[in-house]
Parts: sequence; structure tokens; C-alpha cells
Amino acid sequence: MSPRKNRRDGDGGKAVGGAWSYGVQGTEQATDGDWHVRTILASAAVKTYRCPGCDQTIPPGTAHLVAWPADRGGEDFRRHWHRPCWNARLRRGPRR
Repeated sequence: MSPRKNRRDGDGGKAVGGAWSYGVQGTEQATDGDWHVRTILASAAVKTYRCPGCDQTIPPGTAHLVAWPADRGGEDFRRHWHRPCWNARLRRGPRR
């Protein structure tokens, strides 16, 4: 009997668009178009970002999500959002 392997076969993880996925990724359809959405776990959030929904910072160590349009621009258009801000984006009016 051979020793048990404690490693994954293959590439050892799931690469998405050249970046490592630190959470769940999927595509969401809404009235504002189709979006690629990736959940970022708190343990993987190592930088400060500014949420486009509330214009507040997302500090390191805070779980959040990254979204970008599915139909244009690719990951160059990624934006980091608080989950409640992302969920409320269709109910908000334009910022003034």
C-alpha cells in the first residue's frame, strides 16, 4: 500500500482569468447586464479598496466581492464592492 497523497492533482487550485479565485465565482444576470462576480474571503482580502456603491473603503481582512461586466472590458473593469452595496445597486439613483 502506498502512502496517502495530501496534495491535489493538477494545478493545485482554480485559476480564473489569470488570478487566483479566493472564493466563489459565478455570473449574475440583472437589468444592468450580465456580471462576473467573485466573492473574496476575509482571509484573502489583503488590500484596501474603495466601494463604488457607497464610496467608503473596504479595509484589509473584510470579506467583499469583485464584479466586472461579462460583455465588455474583462477584468480591467473589476470593482470591489461591499456585499450590501452590490445588492442595492439597482435601487439607488445616480450619485450627485
